[in-house]
Amino acid sequence: MFTQKTGHDSQLEAEIDRVQTLLATKKIDSDEYATILKHLTELHKMKEAEKPSPVSKDTMLTVGANILGILLIIRHEHLNVITSRAMDKLARPK
Repeated sequence: MFTQKTGHDSQLEAEIDRVQTLLATKKIDSDEYATILKHLTELHKMKEAEKPSPVSKDTMLTVGANILGILLIIRHEHLNVITSRAMDKLARPK
């Protein structure tokens, strides 16, 4: 829900900023520019890899179905109270 920046994240962002500043000082047609751009691309890939994956729709559906099942059971128990006589007829685990 709330993300907290770790030291690693801030170091990675600081390095990206440093490389972007260095990239701005080079000419576009130079070999150094291409090399620095490759490094910047790799840093951005590292940053993207650290992002948490979103919750899948299947997981959300499973959680929703479980909550609905629990609510239906609670509603049924509220409307149809199990008496003490009915509890005696249930098989008890041994």
